[in-house]
Amino acid sequence: MNEFRPIANPTRTAEIMKQYDIKMKKSLGQNFLVEPQILSKMVDVSQINEWTTVIEIGPGIGALTEFLARKAKRVLAFEIDQRFVEILASTLQDYDNVEVFHQDILKVEWDAEPFVSLKDEEELVVVANLPYYITTPIIMNLIESQLPFKRLVMLMQKEVAERMTAAVGTKAYNSLTIAINYQMDAKMAFIVPKNVFIPKPNVDSAVLILERREQPRVKVDDSLAFQEFVQAAFTQRRKTIWNNLRHYYINSGEEDQLAKWFEAAQIDPQRRSETLSIEEFATLYNEITV
Repeated sequence: MNEFRPIANPTRTAEIMKQYDIKMKKSLGQNFLVEPQILSKMVDVSQINEWTTVIEIGPGIGALTEFLARKAKRVLAFEIDQRFVEILASTLQDYDNVEVFHQDILKVEWDAEPFVSLKDEEELVVVANLPYYITTPIIMNLIESQLPFKRLVMLMQKEVAERMTAAVGTKAYNSLTIAINYQMDAKMAFIVPKNVFIPKPNVDSAVLILERREQPRVKVDDSLAFQEFVQAAFTQRRKTIWNNLRHYYINSGEEDQLAKWFEAAQIDPQRRSETLSIEEFATLYNEITV
């Protein structure tokens, strides 16, 4: 293998962009990270090794991919932009443990070939530099999939990472916080300044680590219905949980039951939703669905 000259270097990135006449697509949220130390640190916190299979989302020109390939058993990179699929064949030619798939990660059928065998991998980790506009759908899609991944390590907009790791009672705490923490333990690894990207985004980013829990944090009969319930409770943050849920249940004729449910759950209906823990939400949901 030739001397390692990282793609995530301003000069090399510029060379590749010029060579292939790359014009970034704003609609796909494309930004190239040009600081190799950050990518190296991201791989370190991913805890990948020679037994790890990595799923990467949006490899672009391969800046993160090559760092992953140097540590992992193999890397499955999913790229939606055909231009980059062709470029990756060149930029990653020295790595025979990388497979690039021209697919939308949200439309991948994980229970079909060639991905069904992933369930038998010794260790599966997802690592990605996610486009800002579709971060949440991608993460929720992966969590709800049957993929047996050990952790997700995602570079994303700092504000979204703050929501996913927010404490009860804070401004950032919302239904997304609860959806993430139902099955995952979330922590922010480090902040990534906006000036290490080409083109430079308007906000800073952060690397978020999501570790899969052995069991969901709370017990409910239907996880998707529970998420819908929590979303309804956060419909209007300035209103009490009583007012939000009253509007949610008014069409089902169960509005009169709300008081009994709150009393049974021992939750003050005049509280705002951001003050309730996931355990309290589960207690109230379970009273309603008995």
